[in-house]
Amino acid sequence: MSSETPAESPEVPTENTMPPDISVVEGKVKSSDGQTDRQVEGSDEVECPESLSKRQRKKLLKQKQWEEQKDLRRQKRKEKRQKRKLERQSKLDSNNEGSGRKRMRREVVPSTLRLIVDCSFDDLMVLKVLAHGKAFCGGLSEGLCKNKLCCVQDVKKLHKQIQRCYAENRKAFHPVQFYLTSHGGQLKSNMNENDKGWVNWKDIQIRTEHYSELIKKEDLVYLTSDSPDVLSELDEKKAYVIGGLVDHNHHKGITYRKAVEQGIGHAQLPLGNFVKMNSRKVLAVNHVFEIILAYLEKRDWKEAFFSVLPQRKGAVPLGEANDSSTHALSEKEGEDNDSDSN
Repeated sequence: MSSETPAESPEVPTENTMPPDISVVEGKVKSSDGQTDRQVEGSDEVECPESLSKRQRKKLLKQKQWEEQKDLRRQKRKEKRQKRKLERQSKLDSNNEGSGRKRMRREVVPSTLRLIVDCSFDDLMVLKVLAHGKAFCGGLSEGLCKNKLCCVQDVKKLHKQIQRCYAENRKAFHPVQFYLTSHGGQLKSNMNENDKGWVNWKDIQIRTEHYSELIKKEDLVYLTSDSPDVLSELDEKKAYVIGGLVDHNHHKGITYRKAVEQGIGHAQLPLGNFVKMNSRKVLAVNHVFEIILAYLEKRDWKEAFFSVLPQRKGAVPLGEANDSSTHALSEKEGEDNDSDSN
């Protein structure tokens, strides 16, 4: 028997121990996916042992990518937190700006001028379609009423014009003392149905009484385009009345006649001195209201007119004070939003 020690056999590294079928798997990987693996490994510079399966290699690659992108994910989370912080700060600044606007709103200088919308013409406007024949449409017989639907929107239009007056007065630099008088009937019903918040309106007096019961007679001036008197300046001690009537020219001159009968002052805005129009000088309730607000701010009639008048009126500056076109204004009728006011 020999005492020589047997020749040392080479150690098999434990990390190279493979399942019995690894050669088959490796063969498949090399034959079918070798090109893909080389592309993935080459692009990410990941050296995977040849003995690993395709699934193991992908898992290892994902783990490496996860580790490499840790700083990137941390940076994205930081940016996201910073973005949310900026959004909160922006919202806070916006709220502070809103509060600033509210403070500015309190700093406006209210005018002592009283502006009244006379709603006593409720019975001359129709909210619903009336049957023709013996019935009357807004005081007109079927022969005079050209459109069976012409009166459907009268009350609703007046309501919208009043809403506009209220909104403009609330944001004006010199808000007037706003009155709605003779409030009731169809107008009130329409407001209750379509604008229930009107009962909470601020800086406005909504009264059922006629304006003559609230304001001294000598302080009243009815604004009407039929008056021969032209208003050159606003007297802030006066109370100016606007006729709350959407009449489609059915009741021409009614506000002027009313002022004369009541023995109160009347006047028309100096529209003809500054503006040439393609339609009658009759303006909607809210247009008259807004022109007065604009004049109180600008103290210039021309600027006030052109900052308010709608394009459909075709208003252009009057070239000269003696322009003959002043007396040749077209008598275009049928302006849907017109009231019998100036």
